[in-house]
Amino acid sequence: MVAIRKLEDIVKKWTEVTPGRAPFYEAGIRTPKKNWEEEAIKAEGAWEGGVQDAISRKAYAGGVKRVGFAKWQNRALELGVGRFADGVRKSGKYYEEGFKPYHDVLAAITLPARGPKGDPRNYDRVKKIGDALHAKKLELTKGA
Repeated sequence: MVAIRKLEDIVKKWTEVTPGRAPFYEAGIRTPKKNWEEEAIKAEGAWEGGVQDAISRKAYAGGVKRVGFAKWQNRALELGVGRFADGVRKSGKYYEEGFKPYHDVLAAITLPARGPKGDPRNYDRVKKIGDALHAKKLELTKGA
């Protein structure tokens, strides 16, 4: 038998001590030992292998089933609601940067005339928008 503390003691220490480590967390982000971007790019092959392995094991659905709807909902309500507004407020410039290319595409589209309700030509309008947005997405993510 492995000598290990009681689970309750481990959890208690983790919940009481770890929040006080926030300054170490911040320092690690400000002065990392390695460049996150460079290391992530170098690890692409490992990421691909891991994703393929997860696909072959059907790990995504398995993880979803393991957690279940109730836990997802509970955690989203406990954590997500309180973080949502602040996160949105702090993300305005990133939202603008991310959406701008798509906004520009939408603003440049000239749509064909609208037909009567139910007219198949109305779907052509939607298709023109969808095709243009999809092309922009492929352009932006090519080699990204």
